[in-house]
Amino acid sequence: MKVAVVGIGVAGAYLMNQLSDMHDVRVTGFERMPEDQHDAVCAWATCENVMAGLAKNCGLNFDDYVLHDGKRMRVDVGSDGSDYVDLKLKGMVSYDKLKLIQDMVKGTEIRFGRAPGKEELEPDFDLIIDATGFHRNYLPKLQNELWIPCVQYKVKYERGQEPFDDFYLKAFPSMTGYFWYFPLGNGYAHVGAGDFSKAHNQFVDEFMKRHPGTALKKVGRPVRITPPASCEPFTDGRKTVGVGESIGTVFALLGEGIIPSTWCADLFVRNMHDLAAYRQAVLKKFEIYSTVFRFVQLKIQGRFSMIKNAPDMIKIYNHMKGEEDRYGMAVRMADMLKVAKL
Repeated sequence: MKVAVVGIGVAGAYLMNQLSDMHDVRVTGFERMPEDQHDAVCAWATCENVMAGLAKNCGLNFDDYVLHDGKRMRVDVGSDGSDYVDLKLKGMVSYDKLKLIQDMVKGTEIRFGRAPGKEELEPDFDLIIDATGFHRNYLPKLQNELWIPCVQYKVKYERGQEPFDDFYLKAFPSMTGYFWYFPLGNGYAHVGAGDFSKAHNQFVDEFMKRHPGTALKKVGRPVRITPPASCEPFTDGRKTVGVGESIGTVFALLGEGIIPSTWCADLFVRNMHDLAAYRQAVLKKFEIYSTVFRFVQLKIQGRFSMIKNAPDMIKIYNHMKGEEDRYGMAVRMADMLKVAKL
């Protein structure tokens, strides 16, 4: 079987690694960015407890990529910094996302600087995997989807001038998004924000003025938070199938897609010869994402009711509380109530 993987982000890189070891599969990757410009955009925070196993599947030691091991995260939920949530972290780290991707695909065949059309790929491949993330270039376009525009800087601070020594978030009103500061070690940090109301650029610019450092790199991209159940079809009915953010594997409450997109890639590897089984596996694995999305959507629209929507909030709390090791943080109902009141 000849397989094309289009988009070499986290999900695409994991697929390249896993499929290249299969004796009956010949896999070729395609990445629109030239190799010397290939980058891993957006925040590099994830949970080591989960990523360690996924990296091990690729013959890699995740400890080799950890840049900062978080202990606590401050989440400001007020307007003046006096009202905040102090989260105890349990495995949340920042890591060298680009280096991990590069090591995952080492030795595989990737054609950089190429974004071939579907009509070019179909004659030469038995299967085309759309791992293009938000762009979803090879699948039918979605209707009524929700996405958050984001911007991020990589910043170098002088010793002792770092604004924070650990993870920091600032939640925006009505949960339209948040600002993040993620330490990368040795004075480096990712500073960024995403906001449905499109105030993210202004907030980041103001933060950079208050806490000046050397901006080394700026990236911007939208993040799809529409869940898999609302991102069907996962295929075009012929040769193309979506994996990762292209089919909605982002946890909307956190805007986090690294782990779920890699999980999705793993589900595909297990079910690649039965796409109906793959669809069912994805819908089951990410069923809670529809509840989380509804919660966030109602907050953004100003239609959330603490009484009427309490069952959804309790369901999300029970899910996250039961999987603290997966989310890399201690989960408390009092903290969730503070966030829900934004």
